[in-house]
Amino acid sequence: MSRPYAWVQMSFTMHCIVAYDKKREVNMAVAANDLAKISKELESSSPQEILKKSFELTKGVKVISISLQLEDNILLDMLLKADLDFRAYTLDTGRLHESTYLMMDRIRFKYGIELEVYHPNHEAVEKLMREKGLYSFKESFVNRKECCYIRKVEPYSRAMKGASLWVTGLRRTQSEDRANTPIIEDVGGLIKVSPIVNWSWERVMQYAEENKVPKHPLYDQGFVSIGCDPCTRAVEPGEDIRAGRWWWENADHKECGLHMKSS
Repeated sequence: MSRPYAWVQMSFTMHCIVAYDKKREVNMAVAANDLAKISKELESSSPQEILKKSFELTKGVKVISISLQLEDNILLDMLLKADLDFRAYTLDTGRLHESTYLMMDRIRFKYGIELEVYHPNHEAVEKLMREKGLYSFKESFVNRKECCYIRKVEPYSRAMKGASLWVTGLRRTQSEDRANTPIIEDVGGLIKVSPIVNWSWERVMQYAEENKVPKHPLYDQGFVSIGCDPCTRAVEPGEDIRAGRWWWENADHKECGLHMKSS
Protein backbone atom coordinates (compact mmCIF):
# COMPACT_ATOMS: atom_id res chain seq x y z
CA MET A 1 0.00 0.00 0.00
CA SER A 2 1.48 3.32 -1.04
CA ARG A 3 1.42 6.06 1.60
CA PRO A 4 0.38 9.54 0.41
CA TYR A 5 2.88 12.34 0.59
CA ALA A 6 1.21 14.16 3.45
CA TRP A 7 1.03 17.85 3.99
CA VAL A 8 -0.81 18.80 7.11
CA GLN A 9 -2.48 22.08 8.02
CA MET A 10 -4.76 23.64 10.67
CA SER A 11 -7.61 24.99 8.58
CA PHE A 12 -8.35 28.60 9.43
CA THR A 13 -8.89 31.88 7.48
CA MET A 14 -10.43 35.26 6.90
CA HIS A 15 -12.58 35.74 3.82
CA CYS A 16 -13.26 32.13 2.92
CA ILE A 17 -13.51 31.97 -0.86
CA VAL A 18 -10.95 34.75 -1.32
CA ALA A 19 -8.30 32.17 -0.52
CA TYR A 20 -9.27 29.91 -3.39
CA ASP A 21 -7.39 29.99 -6.64
CA LYS A 22 -10.12 30.97 -9.11
CA LYS A 23 -7.96 29.84 -12.03
CA ARG A 24 -7.62 26.31 -10.71
CA GLU A 25 -8.42 23.63 -13.27
CA VAL A 26 -10.65 21.09 -11.56
CA ASN A 27 -11.23 18.63 -14.44
CA MET A 28 -14.44 17.28 -12.94
CA ALA A 29 -16.11 14.17 -14.29
CA VAL A 30 -19.52 15.75 -13.53
CA ALA A 31 -20.98 19.20 -14.13
CA ALA A 32 -20.83 21.51 -11.12
CA ASN A 33 -24.59 22.06 -11.16
CA ASP A 34 -25.11 18.32 -10.59
CA LEU A 35 -23.25 18.39 -7.28
CA ALA A 36 -26.32 19.42 -5.27
CA LYS A 37 -28.21 16.37 -6.52
CA ILE A 38 -25.26 14.07 -5.82
CA SER A 39 -24.86 15.57 -2.37
CA LYS A 40 -28.47 14.75 -1.47
CA GLU A 41 -28.13 11.23 -2.84
CA LEU A 42 -25.14 10.65 -0.54
CA GLU A 43 -26.97 11.63 2.64
CA SER A 44 -27.48 8.01 3.64
CA SER A 45 -24.03 6.82 2.48
CA SER A 46 -21.13 5.96 4.76
CA PRO A 47 -18.13 8.32 4.95
CA GLN A 48 -16.06 5.70 3.13
CA GLU A 49 -18.59 5.61 0.27
CA ILE A 50 -18.67 9.41 0.16
CA LEU A 51 -14.88 9.59 -0.04
CA LYS A 52 -14.80 7.03 -2.85
CA LYS A 53 -17.49 8.88 -4.81
CA SER A 54 -15.85 12.29 -4.38
CA PHE A 55 -12.51 10.92 -5.55
CA GLU A 56 -14.24 9.53 -8.64
CA LEU A 57 -15.80 12.92 -9.41
CA THR A 58 -12.51 14.79 -9.63
CA LYS A 59 -9.19 14.40 -11.33
CA GLY A 60 -5.97 15.85 -10.03
CA VAL A 61 -4.73 16.50 -6.50
CA LYS A 62 -6.95 15.58 -3.55
CA VAL A 63 -6.14 17.30 -0.26
CA ILE A 64 -7.21 16.90 3.35
CA SER A 65 -6.70 19.77 5.78
CA ILE A 66 -5.96 18.45 9.26
CA SER A 67 -6.56 20.55 12.35
CA LEU A 68 -5.36 17.73 14.63
CA GLN A 69 -8.90 17.54 16.00
CA LEU A 70 -10.69 14.21 16.09
CA GLU A 71 -12.86 14.70 13.01
CA ASP A 72 -9.87 15.30 10.73
CA ASN A 73 -7.84 12.52 12.32
CA ILE A 74 -10.71 10.11 11.67
CA LEU A 75 -10.87 11.08 8.01
CA LEU A 76 -7.12 10.62 7.68
CA ASP A 77 -7.56 7.14 9.15
CA MET A 78 -10.32 6.36 6.63
CA LEU A 79 -8.35 7.67 3.65
CA LEU A 80 -5.30 5.61 4.52
CA LYS A 81 -7.33 2.45 5.02
CA ALA A 82 -9.00 3.01 1.64
CA ASP A 83 -5.53 3.37 0.04
CA LEU A 84 -6.60 6.55 -1.75
CA ASP A 85 -4.07 8.95 -3.28
CA PHE A 86 -4.18 12.27 -1.43
CA ARG A 87 -2.12 14.91 0.32
CA ALA A 88 -2.61 16.22 3.85
CA TYR A 89 -1.44 19.44 5.45
CA THR A 90 -1.60 21.41 8.71
CA LEU A 91 -0.97 25.03 9.64
CA ASP A 92 1.34 26.26 12.32
CA THR A 93 -0.13 29.69 13.06
CA GLY A 94 2.68 30.42 15.51
CA ARG A 95 0.22 30.55 18.42
CA LEU A 96 -0.88 26.95 18.90
CA HIS A 97 -1.10 25.00 22.16
CA GLU A 98 2.00 22.96 22.89
CA SER A 99 -0.18 19.84 22.93
CA THR A 100 -1.22 20.58 19.33
CA TYR A 101 2.41 20.53 18.22
CA LEU A 102 2.83 17.21 20.02
CA MET A 103 -0.24 15.92 18.15
CA MET A 104 1.53 16.58 14.86
CA ASP A 105 4.22 14.08 15.83
CA ARG A 106 1.66 11.61 17.18
CA ILE A 107 -0.12 11.61 13.80
CA ARG A 108 3.16 11.33 11.91
CA PHE A 109 4.37 8.37 13.96
CA LYS A 110 0.99 6.64 14.19
CA TYR A 111 0.37 6.60 10.44
CA GLY A 112 3.91 6.66 9.11
CA ILE A 113 3.38 9.73 6.97
CA GLU A 114 5.34 12.91 6.52
CA LEU A 115 3.41 15.94 7.77
CA GLU A 116 4.23 19.12 5.90
CA VAL A 117 3.49 22.17 8.02
CA TYR A 118 2.65 25.53 6.49
CA HIS A 119 3.55 28.77 8.26
CA PRO A 120 2.34 32.38 7.90
CA ASN A 121 4.36 34.82 5.85
CA HIS A 122 6.91 36.10 8.37
CA GLU A 123 6.93 39.64 6.96
CA ALA A 124 3.15 39.92 7.35
CA VAL A 125 3.33 38.64 10.94
CA GLU A 126 6.16 41.01 11.81
CA LYS A 127 4.26 43.98 10.34
CA LEU A 128 1.11 43.08 12.29
CA MET A 129 3.03 42.73 15.56
CA ARG A 130 4.97 45.93 14.99
CA GLU A 131 1.92 48.04 14.12
CA LYS A 132 -0.80 46.53 16.31
CA GLY A 133 0.87 44.45 18.99
CA LEU A 134 0.35 40.87 20.13
CA TYR A 135 -3.35 40.99 20.97
CA SER A 136 -4.96 43.24 18.38
CA PHE A 137 -7.35 40.39 17.51
CA LYS A 138 -9.22 41.02 20.76
CA GLU A 139 -9.82 44.69 19.99
CA SER A 140 -12.33 44.22 17.17
CA PHE A 141 -13.89 41.68 14.84
CA VAL A 142 -12.05 43.27 11.91
CA ASN A 143 -8.70 42.93 13.69
CA ARG A 144 -9.40 39.31 14.54
CA LYS A 145 -10.21 38.55 10.91
CA GLU A 146 -6.98 40.24 9.89
CA CYS A 147 -5.00 38.02 12.23
CA CYS A 148 -6.81 34.89 11.00
CA TYR A 149 -6.14 35.89 7.42
CA ILE A 150 -2.41 36.34 7.98
CA ARG A 151 -1.93 33.24 10.11
CA LYS A 152 -4.42 30.88 8.46
CA VAL A 153 -6.01 31.98 5.20
CA GLU A 154 -2.93 33.00 3.28
CA PRO A 155 -0.95 29.86 4.23
CA TYR A 156 -4.05 27.80 3.41
CA SER A 157 -4.11 29.36 -0.05
CA ARG A 158 -0.54 28.20 -0.64
CA ALA A 159 -1.20 24.73 0.72
CA MET A 160 -4.26 24.24 -1.51
CA LYS A 161 -2.74 25.61 -4.70
CA GLY A 162 -3.58 23.33 -7.62
CA ALA A 163 -5.93 21.08 -5.63
CA SER A 164 -9.16 19.79 -7.15
CA LEU A 165 -10.74 18.20 -4.04
CA TRP A 166 -10.76 19.38 -0.43
CA VAL A 167 -11.69 16.86 2.30
CA THR A 168 -12.93 18.49 5.53
CA GLY A 169 -14.13 17.27 8.92
CA LEU A 170 -17.08 19.65 9.21
CA ARG A 171 -20.17 18.44 11.10
CA ARG A 172 -23.60 20.06 11.08
CA THR A 173 -24.00 19.95 14.84
CA GLN A 174 -20.86 22.02 15.43
CA SER A 175 -22.61 25.38 14.98
CA GLU A 176 -25.57 27.15 13.39
CA ASP A 177 -23.34 28.31 10.54
CA ARG A 178 -22.60 24.68 9.70
CA ALA A 179 -26.12 23.30 10.16
CA ASN A 180 -26.87 23.26 6.42
CA THR A 181 -23.45 22.17 5.17
CA PRO A 182 -23.83 19.93 2.10
CA ILE A 183 -21.84 16.75 1.74
CA ILE A 184 -20.33 17.95 -1.54
CA GLU A 185 -20.20 21.48 -2.94
CA ASP A 186 -18.30 23.64 -5.40
CA VAL A 187 -16.44 26.53 -3.74
CA GLY A 188 -14.83 28.72 -6.35
CA GLY A 189 -13.82 25.84 -8.61
CA LEU A 190 -12.69 23.61 -5.76
CA ILE A 191 -14.81 20.61 -4.80
CA LYS A 192 -15.28 20.48 -1.04
CA VAL A 193 -16.45 17.24 0.57
CA SER A 194 -17.46 16.73 4.21
CA PRO A 195 -17.89 12.94 4.63
CA ILE A 196 -18.92 12.97 8.32
CA VAL A 197 -21.08 16.08 8.14
CA ASN A 198 -24.12 14.26 9.55
CA TRP A 199 -22.26 12.45 12.34
CA SER A 200 -22.87 13.20 16.01
CA TRP A 201 -20.01 13.77 18.44
CA GLU A 202 -20.86 10.41 20.00
CA ARG A 203 -20.37 8.71 16.63
CA VAL A 204 -17.04 10.48 16.17
CA MET A 205 -15.87 9.26 19.58
CA GLN A 206 -17.07 5.72 18.85
CA TYR A 207 -15.09 5.50 15.61
CA ALA A 208 -12.00 6.95 17.27
CA GLU A 209 -12.12 4.44 20.11
CA GLU A 210 -12.80 1.45 17.87
CA ASN A 211 -9.99 2.37 15.48
CA LYS A 212 -7.53 3.79 18.01
CA VAL A 213 -7.42 7.20 16.33
CA PRO A 214 -5.18 9.68 18.22
CA LYS A 215 -7.21 12.12 20.35
CA HIS A 216 -6.05 15.62 21.25
CA PRO A 217 -5.38 15.78 25.03
CA LEU A 218 -7.26 19.09 25.37
CA TYR A 219 -10.55 17.23 24.91
CA ASP A 220 -10.07 15.79 28.39
CA GLN A 221 -9.77 19.34 29.74
CA GLY A 222 -13.16 20.46 28.42
CA PHE A 223 -12.09 21.72 24.99
CA VAL A 224 -14.35 20.66 22.12
CA SER A 225 -13.10 22.98 19.36
CA ILE A 226 -9.37 23.62 19.31
CA GLY A 227 -7.58 26.46 17.56
CA CYS A 228 -4.92 28.98 18.55
CA ASP A 229 -4.03 29.11 22.24
CA PRO A 230 -5.20 32.71 22.91
CA CYS A 231 -8.43 32.16 20.96
CA THR A 232 -9.59 28.84 22.42
CA ARG A 233 -10.97 27.91 25.84
CA ALA A 234 -12.77 24.99 27.43
CA VAL A 235 -16.58 25.12 27.34
CA GLU A 236 -19.01 24.86 30.21
CA PRO A 237 -21.74 22.18 30.36
CA GLY A 238 -24.61 23.17 28.08
CA GLU A 239 -22.56 25.64 26.03
CA ASP A 240 -22.44 25.46 22.24
CA ILE A 241 -19.57 23.46 20.75
CA ARG A 242 -18.08 26.61 19.21
CA ALA A 243 -18.55 28.72 22.36
CA GLY A 244 -14.90 28.24 23.26
CA ARG A 245 -13.69 29.92 20.07
CA TRP A 246 -13.31 33.74 20.16
CA TRP A 247 -15.70 33.80 23.12
CA TRP A 248 -15.49 37.61 23.41
CA GLU A 249 -17.28 37.99 20.05
CA ASN A 250 -20.93 37.64 19.08
CA ALA A 251 -22.16 34.08 18.59
CA ASP A 252 -22.56 34.55 14.81
CA HIS A 253 -18.83 35.25 14.36
CA LYS A 254 -17.56 31.76 15.20
CA GLU A 255 -15.66 31.15 11.95
CA CYS A 256 -12.12 32.10 11.06
CA GLY A 257 -13.05 32.30 7.41
CA LEU A 258 -12.29 29.02 5.68
CA HIS A 259 -15.77 27.60 5.98
CA MET A 260 -17.84 30.77 5.78
CA LYS A 261 -20.51 30.96 3.11
CA SER A 262 -19.64 33.14 0.16
CA SER A 263 -21.99 36.07 -0.45
